[in-house]
Amino acid sequence: MIEILDPQKLIKLYTKGFFPMAESIVSNEIKFYKPIKRFVIPIKNFHLSKKLFKIYKKNIYSFTLNRNFKDVINNCSSPRKKNKDSWINEVIKNSYIQLNKLEIAHSIECWENQKLVGGLYGVHIGGCFFGESMFSKISNSSKLCLIYLISILIKNKFLLLDSQFYNPHLLQFGGYEISDFEYQKKLKKGLAKKNQFVDNFNFQESLLILHSLIQTS
Repeated sequence: MIEILDPQKLIKLYTKGFFPMAESIVSNEIKFYKPIKRFVIPIKNFHLSKKLFKIYKKNIYSFTLNRNFKDVINNCSSPRKKNKDSWINEVIKNSYIQLNKLEIAHSIECWENQKLVGGLYGVHIGGCFFGESMFSKISNSSKLCLIYLISILIKNKFLLLDSQFYNPHLLQFGGYEISDFEYQKKLKKGLAKKNQFVDNFNFQESLLILHSLIQTS
């Protein structure tokens, strides 16, 4: 029997500032977290380096939305080198695959010669995108997925990109910590919106948006 978290209860917890994590990849125990300090990535003031944008605009890779959510979350669940474990267990995977079917969770895939080399996934509610995890099989592929995501969020006027816990690798994009009090204000404002996370988005449109971003960063 496939075990999943109730989708409606899960969505409601997100709107209160909580998110789930498994104790380990082999455990069925799920805990919900609401950090005292929250790590967010700016959308309009996203820091995009000229070096990364140069790689992106070469158009070596192709990007898709929700083409293979299952493979993205499976790759994200692979044990990390640091502790050889993962917070994404079978319950988490099944729950977010269900959210994807409900068009609430989304994935971005990076392809090289029709091979999946990077990706990320997260949850979309209102004007908020809650980033969950990302993976890369080649250098920079997960970062390229992130800037593709940013172009989508800018186009559709999203207000919040939540990255949950402090992540030093995301400081380069302008990520910063805020108190839970400040986070709740941003969350409330974002949830009041009814933004769409559309699939009809292409690389050239992304390039135009990101070019204007690099000009002001």
